[in-house]
Amino acid sequence: MTGGADLEGRVVIVTGAGKGLGRAYALDLARRGARVVVNNRWTDRAQPSSAEAVVAEIRALGGQAIADHGEAELAETGRALVDLALSTFGRLDAVVSNAGVPQTARLHRQTAEDFQRVFDINFQGAFYLVHAAWSALCAAPAGRIVLSASSAGLHGGDGMAAYASSKAALIGLVRGLAVEGRQRGLMINAIAPYAATAMTTPHLSAPLAERMDPADVAPLVSWLVSEACDISGQTLISGGGRLRAAWAVEGPPVLLTDDTGAAVRLALADGPRETYEDAHQAFAAFMDGRPALRARPELRD
Repeated sequence: MTGGADLEGRVVIVTGAGKGLGRAYALDLARRGARVVVNNRWTDRAQPSSAEAVVAEIRALGGQAIADHGEAELAETGRALVDLALSTFGRLDAVVSNAGVPQTARLHRQTAEDFQRVFDINFQGAFYLVHAAWSALCAAPAGRIVLSASSAGLHGGDGMAAYASSKAALIGLVRGLAVEGRQRGLMINAIAPYAATAMTTPHLSAPLAERMDPADVAPLVSWLVSEACDISGQTLISGGGRLRAAWAVEGPPVLLTDDTGAAVRLALADGPRETYEDAHQAFAAFMDGRPALRARPELRD
């Protein structure tokens, strides 16, 4: 095991783990002592199973793993993965929802069904897994959940409406469930990874791709599923050996006057920005008549 998170004996489910980032996560988890349920759909049965290949790699390292070929967007897959972990290893400590699909199509060029498919795989697949695992993870000594979001979910992107909204929904799910999980000792966080994968490499220059090894993100995931993880409800961006936090922030309230446009522009430009533990705190801060509002007589009647 390399330095960092100690996962000896912990059981972790990783979806989309047959290649790319998911494979890197599964291998790093196993090197640190975790037993891994490796999920990846097996669409072309004429070709070897990528999930089975990763399991073979883990076992060659002396680790323990088992493969699953369920399609992540199906509700029954989430339940089957939890049952497989419990029946094979006798416990479940963490899930890493990594399975997803890209999308580059402007809205007028895609059907509603195309949009829904992206959302089903990226969001519903993660939700089904979390929902199926929730009770077991709440009962675990240190339940952990990691959902794979994206900077597109934070900032959007041209031709990425379905992808961005599905990833933004995951960030909302993390924020909501962090509040529920807090009293149970369950930690849930999102990551927005940057890595050279089959999805991203065609859009990267060769020098940039060389700096974005999926293995560079794996130590963060391993820490987030470990007992040492003491944060929840956060979104962390990682790639190329770097890490930064992304925040949902709000500026100070300003008075809404007859000159609505001026008030909007001031609200967009004003500071300082603040973060909140949950929506109740944000509401209270908005309504509390703070000095930032009283200090602006030009915006009062």
